[in-house]
Amino acid sequence: MIEPHAPAPPGTAPPRDRPARLPVRPGTGRFLVLAGVFVCAACGLVYELELVALASYLMGDSVTQASVVLSVMVFAMGIGSLAAKRLRRHAAIGFGVIEGALALIGGSSAMALYAVFAWTGDWGGVWASGPRCLLVGFSLAIGLLIGAEVPLLMELIQRIRHQDAGGAVADLFAADYVGALVGGLAFPFLLLPVLGQLTGALFTGAVNVVAGGALVLGLFRRDLTPRGRRLLLVANLTVLGLLASAAALVGDFERAARHAVYGKDVRVALQTGVQEVVLTGGVHGRPLDLYLDGRLRVSGRDERRYHEALVHPAMTGPHARVLILGGGDGLAAREVLRHPGVDRVDIVELDPAVVRLARSDPALARLNEHVYADPRVHVTTADAFCWLRGAPPAAYDVVIEDLPDPGITASTKLYAQEFYGLARRALTPGGRLVVHAGPVSSRPRVFWTVEATIRAAGLRTVPYRVSGRDSAFAAGPDRTTGASPAPHDWGFVLAARTDPAPRLDPYAPRPRTLTPASLTADVRAADRTRIRGLPPSTLIDPGYAD
Repeated sequence: MIEPHAPAPPGTAPPRDRPARLPVRPGTGRFLVLAGVFVCAACGLVYELELVALASYLMGDSVTQASVVLSVMVFAMGIGSLAAKRLRRHAAIGFGVIEGALALIGGSSAMALYAVFAWTGDWGGVWASGPRCLLVGFSLAIGLLIGAEVPLLMELIQRIRHQDAGGAVADLFAADYVGALVGGLAFPFLLLPVLGQLTGALFTGAVNVVAGGALVLGLFRRDLTPRGRRLLLVANLTVLGLLASAAALVGDFERAARHAVYGKDVRVALQTGVQEVVLTGGVHGRPLDLYLDGRLRVSGRDERRYHEALVHPAMTGPHARVLILGGGDGLAAREVLRHPGVDRVDIVELDPAVVRLARSDPALARLNEHVYADPRVHVTTADAFCWLRGAPPAAYDVVIEDLPDPGITASTKLYAQEFYGLARRALTPGGRLVVHAGPVSSRPRVFWTVEATIRAAGLRTVPYRVSGRDSAFAAGPDRTTGASPAPHDWGFVLAARTDPAPRLDPYAPRPRTLTPASLTADVRAADRTRIRGLPPSTLIDPGYAD
């Protein structure tokens, strides 16, 4: 007959009502478990933020990507929590396995998502939504594993020293929420600027697997069989080795991925505090292309036609003082300085790295005709919206808005009624504003929302469209293939404080590509696509979703 309190064979899972056999005092063990909760929570939030940030960069529309990642992940956490109930009798080994899997999946998710986008993003067809499906898959897997942590950690902390459920939940969630705070702050202020997205995710995975493995193998090793300890140690070391190997290859991987996305002519690739900047071509007769956050911003094949169409219609009339919002590449300023009578050009550019490139890169400086060497050109590094709020009233004859497309979430406030109200205040009584409003043919609703928003700010408008776009690049904020057809035009809106509306003079002197006949036709071509009755876009109610 076996006595009721006879010791269990070595390696047998202890009864759930029996305290765990720890190598330290219960108070110390409890502190170590809560410390593990803290670290795991920080890592989990970093995985979430990393997926949101990378998906926003690769696929655009940060609001949609954040909604997809967070909603899928929170749903999966609930499912994972329910599924983990079956593992509570083996809480220690279960937690160790889950942390190893979470470290591997979460740590490698950024690299895998970028690889799929870079090498398969142009496949089209059924695979056109491949990167987005992978994003949902990673969100689901990471959410399941994070959700499974909570019941197992609750079981472990209760086995150290039993307490009422409310107190245990309070302690556990306190450590969890503080860890999430640290992870949330570490991601934008430490991991991204110091390590970058890919290395930062891999480093987080390494921290995750070390913390989880140390907690189980160090504090609860007596709950595991010798074979279980060996297997868990080997598995954790394997995960750590894979993450370390991937981190060592990040540089080569990023270069290969850039070549897959941008072609073989990448000359400059840098991550600034604002965005990723990539320059391709510009040597040996190849046209120069400038990409900002993966989106083609300047194409040497057709940029001259774009900048002439943007600048010259607004320069009809007084133009002694000109303000350019954006345009740090210097190409809009190049066209402004072609006109006699310009006394001062102020450029407000968010990213100082773009201005440095425009000054120092031989190909880009040659393209903008060394505009920054002209003493009339003055540059301010600032957010255009914030700068306009402090701009002196009635200070500029011409305001040129050379900014990313309005459909990109980060640019939405620069196409809001409030922004145009500030621009109107900066104009002289007879001053003119010109806005790049995105392609007309492929995104007419966005274009006419911009026009309606400018009118709502008290400006008279003349919309026009210029064809001849040569860049085979999908329009709009969503960079995944098949989201929208490649545009063949640009849309602009010329506006003024005067009544009646400003006149787009087709016979005013304009160099190179713009002719009187083409400009007159451009006004009529834009008007044929008009969508009436659109509400203006405001800061609290943006209207630029397709």
